[in-house]
Amino acid sequence: MIFLNTKKFYLIILSLVLFSFGSFAQSRYISATTKKIVFSRDAGVCQCCGGSEYLEFDHITPFSCGGKNGVSNIQLLCRTCNRSKSNSCYCKVHSKKVGINCCQGSTKNKSSKSSSTQAKQCSGTTKKQSRCRNRTTDSSGRCHHHR
Repeated sequence: MIFLNTKKFYLIILSLVLFSFGSFAQSRYISATTKKIVFSRDAGVCQCCGGSEYLEFDHITPFSCGGKNGVSNIQLLCRTCNRSKSNSCYCKVHSKKVGINCCQGSTKNKSSKSSSTQAKQCSGTTKKQSRCRNRTTDSSGRCHHHR
């Protein structure tokens, strides 16, 4: 009797652990419906240069910064502009802003402080396994939530 209860207990714990890992994983998969809506909305052209060849679906807020796969966060970019944008907000080929809320901090601080005292994005991760958006000046690179 005790053996069966212990076995059930471990089975429940294992199920919870596996479920928690599955619910934290975020997928880059963009559904066919989302692709059709975005392609139609963007008129089948790159939202940076207007080209219509080698189009790719790009996350406006980068996936690595917590960007979702919904219609409001996906845009069409040609391969050149998408590769140039990478994990930032700007197409370096055309010097044009094509993203928002970028985790690399695309705005430059024009203060006279040295770079070691400027606030940087926290290197910690949230419970949903996305990168923390808090800024910190701590030498560890982590905000007060992740020290």
